[in-house]
This record gives sequence, structure tokens and C-alpha cells, in this order.
Amino acid sequence: MTTPPVRPAVRVTVGQLAVSGDHAANREVVRRTIGTAAAAHADVLVLPEYASGFDPRGTGPEHAEPLDGPFVSLLRERAAREGVAVVAGTTLPGASPERAVNAVVAVDAGGDLVGVYRKVHLYDAFGHRESERLEPGPVDADPLVLDVAGLRLGVLTCYDLRFPESARRVVDAGADVLVVPAAWAAGPLKDLHWSTLATARAIENTAVVVAVGQAGKGVTGRSLVVGPDGATGLELGTEPEVRTVDLDPGALAEVRAGNPSLANRRYRVVPAG
Repeated sequence: MTTPPVRPAVRVTVGQLAVSGDHAANREVVRRTIGTAAAAHADVLVLPEYASGFDPRGTGPEHAEPLDGPFVSLLRERAAREGVAVVAGTTLPGASPERAVNAVVAVDAGGDLVGVYRKVHLYDAFGHRESERLEPGPVDADPLVLDVAGLRLGVLTCYDLRFPESARRVVDAGADVLVVPAAWAAGPLKDLHWSTLATARAIENTAVVVAVGQAGKGVTGRSLVVGPDGATGLELGTEPEVRTVDLDPGALAEVRAGNPSLANRRYRVVPAG
């Protein structure tokens, strides 16, 4: 039986799931994964982008559910039952029937929905056009930061990883850990981009990066946990897998003391108009 973390460590379960267009089946996988995280005594479970329903050809309004719909309701019920916080990607209805919103929800260990991040950077690159199906979130929305067992987790998603100012804005809001649910599209050099960008965001922000990718058709998997010094503490393959790691706030503090780049900076990040 898995023993609880030795405090002050914060235990994170990485849920690299394969997600289909069958919402009920996806909820069952998520339900089991929350149970796995609880059995590992995790403080928080991180699930991929689009964890409620996914189409590798493009996920749009046909997969949208409201915040009081079945997926988020399941997260809240199981989080409260198991005592595990959950960060997960989902799809919300947009302002019109033709558009949806790519979102990440954060649920605390008591089952409360503590925040929603609506993806700012839509993936209009490498032959994909998310903007044909999705509407972006407001660039000036407050960053989503979740307190978990003494660490602050800031939320980005997928394509945001390519924009260092997004990560820095979340760190400015107090994040120690950058949580990045993703369905990182497969393609030439995309694995390299994924790992390089996650490592860069960790080093330049002296922050832990927990980048959780979807497994399956059209996506790369290869979830990562990267330390604030750039060292990779966990790297998964391409198949569905659930793994648990401990994060050490003391080690994070030591890196930030030795590399005070956040204190030495001379520019600030502000939303574009």
C-alpha cells in the first residue's frame, strides 16, 4: 500500500489519459483515475486538456458541457469523496452555438470549483485552426492559481506553453508550479518542442512544470514533470499511464535563492490590448 507523503512534500498524480468522443466512457476513466490518485495519497490529480471529450480532427461545440454538467459535477463529487484536488481540461459552451471554449477547471479537495481558466491562445498553427470552433478567453482575466498543501499551482493549457509571457504572468500571481494540461498535437519535431518548451518555462521561472499530455491518436502523450533547475523528474511515453510524484517546496526555495532571476528582472508582463 502506498504511504502518504512526508510533509512538507506535495504529492501530484499525473493522469496521462486517452480521451475519446464518448463522454460517459471518459467520465468512467476519470472516476477510476481519481480513485488511483487517492490510493496513492495524492494531494492533486492533473488530467489532460479536453479530458471530458476529444476529437483529434478538432474539438468544438458538439463536445461542450456547462460547468454544472456531468463532467465537472463528477470531478466535484469524486474530489470531495476522495479528498483529492483535480485540475482538468474540458470544453464549455461559447457565446454562440457555433463556438465553444477550451477551458481548464480547478476543483479543491473539498469538491469546490475554485476557478476556471479559459484558453487565451487558440491553436492556429501547424495546419490546425482552433479558432474555427472555439472562442478565446479574455486576455485580462485574473490568472488561475490553486493552493494545494502549501504550494501554489498556476494553470496554463497546451499552446500557451509556447508563450513565455503567459507563464510569467501566472508566476507573477504567485505560482510555484506551472500546471499545463495539453492535447499536444503530434507531428515532426513536436515531441522536441514539447519537452524543450516545458523545460524552458521551468528554468526561466524557477518553477516546477507539470505538463500532462493526452495519449492516443493524433497527440504526443509524453507527460513531463520538470524541476525549477530544469532537471526532468518524470517523463512518460506515448501510452496511457498514471504516475505519482512528490514535489519538494524546500528544493524549490533553494533553487530560487541560488538563481534569483525573478527578483533580478527589469520588465513586467501585462495583457495586450
